[in-house]
Amino acid sequence: MVKGRIFSGMQPSGKFHLGNYLGALENWVKLQKDYECFFSIVDWHALTSSYEDTSKLQQNIFNMALDWLSAGLDPEHNVIFVQSHVKEHAELHLLLSMMTPLSWLERVPTYKDKIQQLGNQGKDINTYGFMGYPELMTADILLYKADTVPVGEDQLPHLELSREIARRFNHMYKPIFPEPNSFLSKAPLLPGIDGRKMSKSYGNEIPFAASPDELRAKVRQMITDPQRVKKSDPGNPDVCTVYTFHKIFSPDELESIGTACRQATIGCVECKKRLAERMVTALADIHTRRIALEANPGRVKEILEYGAERARAVAAATMAEVRQVMNLS
Repeated sequence: MVKGRIFSGMQPSGKFHLGNYLGALENWVKLQKDYECFFSIVDWHALTSSYEDTSKLQQNIFNMALDWLSAGLDPEHNVIFVQSHVKEHAELHLLLSMMTPLSWLERVPTYKDKIQQLGNQGKDINTYGFMGYPELMTADILLYKADTVPVGEDQLPHLELSREIARRFNHMYKPIFPEPNSFLSKAPLLPGIDGRKMSKSYGNEIPFAASPDELRAKVRQMITDPQRVKKSDPGNPDVCTVYTFHKIFSPDELESIGTACRQATIGCVECKKRLAERMVTALADIHTRRIALEANPGRVKEILEYGAERARAVAAATMAEVRQVMNLS
């Protein structure tokens, strides 16, 4: 029995790394079993902070679709589509912006922080589009009357704003929108191979699309306990990047690996080999699906077109209601 309807989206900002997968995407794959899901590649959102150079946008969209499908999202069970292929997103965004107080957008906690953070990187995002990012997100959600939105804790203020906008619309015109509830996704935080936060900007990421050989090579580069110089030295797994990955990929062996490290009965090279094989096995089906999809890009395009067609049917019905209650038709 379906528990509800989900909307969630991701910006096509470049190739996924493993941390992205173990964050939102793996959670989506689990949720698709119990919910009616609308998953959107939100390319208009990407323009709010990367409007100056769109040369890689289409390739990024394709790569994101590859990532989603290879991870196991079912295009028959879920509606998978590109945001800009459903023009109703823009129409609802426009109409909601007519009735949303400017002060609501200005008080979003991440707004000024992001302007400063990206400004330090040389990006000018002091724009109407960036300020209206939460408004567009609200339109994305309400367009499909989603009652559930998977989010991390940092996105809760955005979702609360969406709830406020829905309440304001329902009170001002007619109650047609559900107030979306959060589904807090607790994901393991994977470090990069150097122990810092996994990030493409640090060059320490493990690509989600990595082949088995690439995975093994990345694991070999991982930073271990810096105090353990020789194999005979006792190690401290709590400060070891390899051990952090074992927590995710080798939970059944975790205690014995930790003990062996502390007692110096296993060396770092062997520990890395064990991890690499665990990771290769865990990601084998994903890698196989990706190879098949990369060999048939036309199929990926068909899936996105099919998803957009299904999304438009729902979006058109919602917008017909919106126009009616706002006396626009």
